[in-house]
Amino acid sequence: MWRSAAGRRLSAQLLLPRVSNHSFINSSTSHPLPCFPPSYVDASVGRSYIGDLFSLRLLSSLDSSNPSSDQKLLGFVDAGPCAASPVEVSAAIGSLESISRRYRDVSEALRHYGRCYWELSKARLSMLVVATSGSGFVLGSGSTIDFAGLCCTCAGTMMVAASANSLNQVFEIQNDAKMNRTKRRPLPSGRISVQHAAIWAASVGIAGTALLALKTNYLAASLAASNLVLYAFVYTPLKQIHPINTWVGAVVGAIPPLLGWAAASGEVSLNSMILPAALYFWQIPHFMALAYLCRNDYIAGGFRMFSFGDPSGKRTALASFRNCLYLVPLGFLAYDWGMTSEWFTLESSLITLAMSVAALLFVRERTTKNARRMFHSSLLYLPVFMSGLILHRLPNDNKQDLSLPNSNIIAEEDRDISETEFQNKSYNPQDKQVMESSLPPVAYASIAPFPFLPAPLYASDQ
Repeated sequence: MWRSAAGRRLSAQLLLPRVSNHSFINSSTSHPLPCFPPSYVDASVGRSYIGDLFSLRLLSSLDSSNPSSDQKLLGFVDAGPCAASPVEVSAAIGSLESISRRYRDVSEALRHYGRCYWELSKARLSMLVVATSGSGFVLGSGSTIDFAGLCCTCAGTMMVAASANSLNQVFEIQNDAKMNRTKRRPLPSGRISVQHAAIWAASVGIAGTALLALKTNYLAASLAASNLVLYAFVYTPLKQIHPINTWVGAVVGAIPPLLGWAAASGEVSLNSMILPAALYFWQIPHFMALAYLCRNDYIAGGFRMFSFGDPSGKRTALASFRNCLYLVPLGFLAYDWGMTSEWFTLESSLITLAMSVAALLFVRERTTKNARRMFHSSLLYLPVFMSGLILHRLPNDNKQDLSLPNSNIIAEEDRDISETEFQNKSYNPQDKQVMESSLPPVAYASIAPFPFLPAPLYASDQ
């Protein structure tokens, strides 16, 4: 806080008795102020620092007309051309206060909107999405990982996820205002306007999609854009219409690792489905437990969850346990398809069985305690599963090749034969015409307009 008021009171108390004994005001003798170096004019100190120096200068000028050695040491001597009048000092102080006030306003605005953007983006949830996308990128990479591409993929995914979450809150502002868990968010609390939030969501969504398109590939960008549309414009309104929204939301959560794989390899193969499948089946028990724990809040918000039509909770618990069992074979498939080493099979089986046991306890006794235990076990499952995949992964060097297995060998043999015939001068152009005319029309499928199709090979009659 500024100490200007205290400084002025202290100066007044020290100066008033002395002014009565001196004709300072009526004196024609000038008492110039010191020329303050730049270090004296400090916005963080404010009026009190300069006010104290000004008070000391006045006192020293009243004490004697000749400056003493102490006054010279303190700098209270005639500064000549750079002397400042009290009016100039007051103007300088006012300018410093204005600058400081503006700085505080800008700093407070940045903190305010930064906090609002953080909450609109659901930053912690978005970072989980980024983690799954980054894991997909690593799994889809070969023996070497493109770290620049990984950073661009994570940044683009973060922006798209932030946009989707922000649009979700824009559309659900009335519902969030009715729930204790969400009524303090930026939009229901009025800390930011709907138009501002919509502009923020559109900006980061377009920027994230453009970044993925420019720095990775169009397949990854299209997956990001489609997931944004699916989450904001399908899943969000469906939450108020039908309980199937949980399964649609599971599809939304399964796409980011597929996005990362596509960004790294440029394709979507069978191996790329392991982590998305794990995320899909994992989300069912995770959100079933969350909906059971927060059912009163969801009812107040007007959402249609699966557990609302199941008063006993039996169907909710069985659905959770069933999807936990679907996770069991994923570790074996990852090893069988050459994605990981055999150690991942053991680790995946152990963590999946632990989550399945928690779900089974919820089936046997449907209480808040068991639902919370299943929820916490689901929080443990995902980071362990993804860490095991990355730790035991095998490089993704099995790129899909559209050419036939023996096409390269046949091409080499044809080239050798043609070179030999050319050297022996026995090459006949009519032979080439006969050979081309004997090929069926489908053999020309590799020529435009379908250059990406391989030409079929035919076995000779001999």
